[in-house]
Amino acid sequence: MCGLTGFLDTSKSLNDAAMQRIVTRMSGKLLHRGPDDSGEWTDERTGVALGFRRLAIVDLSPAGHQPMASASGRYVMVFNGEVYNFNAIRSELETAGLAPEFRGGSDTEVMLAAFEAWGLERAVRSFVGMFAFALWDTVEHTLHLVRDRLGVKPMYYGWAGKTLLFGSELKALRAHPGFSAEIDRNAVALMLRYSYI
Repeated sequence: MCGLTGFLDTSKSLNDAAMQRIVTRMSGKLLHRGPDDSGEWTDERTGVALGFRRLAIVDLSPAGHQPMASASGRYVMVFNGEVYNFNAIRSELETAGLAPEFRGGSDTEVMLAAFEAWGLERAVRSFVGMFAFALWDTVEHTLHLVRDRLGVKPMYYGWAGKTLLFGSELKALRAHPGFSAEIDRNAVALMLRYSYI
């Protein structure tokens, strides 16, 4: 179990130091999910902040540190879960000559290499496992929040004014200063009627 969190401030009103403080506070609420390591990544120009708490399982070395950037630097990701077939994907990328010089042995690094080689949709279709991740594309300036097909790994998200918040647990979102705990009666009605929103 790991914990991810972050936000996309579409107003771009925060400086880098403020973004760092906020995302560190948000990821601090997930300490119990990942006591082995933590990390933050921010981009003041685009208003993106990613935070992570790591429970090291697949690659115990510092090479598994997150947020992790792809070999070219195009993608930055925080990832919770496990991709069971990552060794097969790594071999496929290496055989096709599409693999970078791998720094470690984590599934996170293989996922990033797959995004660079195949694009998001094909890469995600190839993943077998349980996962939730936030992927920032530094070229397209797009944020992708992705969950496994069954939703085994949690991904909560919502808007706080002009800021999109996301995380593995609601308490991470609550740590953002723009979060409002006001109850949305329409959402409650949907939950009671359909057992989901």
